[in-house]
Amino acid sequence: MTAVQYLSQEKIWFEKTQYDEAERRFYEGVNGPALQAQDTGANTILQDIARARENIQKSLAGLKTTLHSGKGSSCPPKHRQAQPSTAPGTGDHGELVTRMKDLELENQSLHKVVKDLRSALSKLEARVAVLEKVPASAATVAPCAKAAPVQQPKERAPVEEDDDDLDLFGSDEEEDAEAERIREQRVKEYTERKAKKPAIIAKSSILLDVKPWDDETDMAKLEECVRSVQADGLVWGTSKLVPVGYGIKKLQIQCVVEDDKVGTDMLEEEITKFEDYVQSVDVAAFNKI
Repeated sequence: MTAVQYLSQEKIWFEKTQYDEAERRFYEGVNGPALQAQDTGANTILQDIARARENIQKSLAGLKTTLHSGKGSSCPPKHRQAQPSTAPGTGDHGELVTRMKDLELENQSLHKVVKDLRSALSKLEARVAVLEKVPASAATVAPCAKAAPVQQPKERAPVEEDDDDLDLFGSDEEEDAEAERIREQRVKEYTERKAKKPAIIAKSSILLDVKPWDDETDMAKLEECVRSVQADGLVWGTSKLVPVGYGIKKLQIQCVVEDDKVGTDMLEEEITKFEDYVQSVDVAAFNKI
């Protein structure tokens, strides 16, 4: 048996962590967990050493499998069970190779796409440059083009006129008189049409609040005084008494006026002349008709 085969079968040193853990638990049971905080670093180191030993064991097992497969000798059942330990590593390696191949293919396809895009961009730039040069060339060619010859109007042959039929003053006076007559006729027709067209009269509806002095004021007499105000373009409408408070009522009366003839200032001035009945006049509403 070779040294490699012997080491692959030896397990006591590879299982040292289990013995150390059992020993640690024994001393903790005897002395108590007082040194637990101090042993944390040591346990970490021991775990690292154990992982290294496991890796060495796997490497030795893989080497043993390689040697046996090369010599063609049969392996004991115990050695054959150690062979699958190399499968995960081989699978990872194969997966890594596959991924690298996929990345290479993807990189090649990306290079191709970038190359196509650059080619299309260069073609587009060439077309834009050609289009930009076309107006400039047209502008340069245009001044060089020969101007079309301007056709000169043919001179008319002089017409011989009879001196006896030539009237230098009479024709102009007749034309001016005719034009003046046509202008006057048109002005007259326009004036007649405008006179026949009815003029639009602007009117407004006004609602007035006429307040008495007190509750003893005769409201019927007050309304009679208000309606006695007459003017061209003024038409009185409906009226009613509206309570104000403390038994006092105000007269609310409506009227329609022509804006050009009657205004609110004139109405207030005329109504307030009845000082015995009227205290004040207010415009409650004003609407254009």
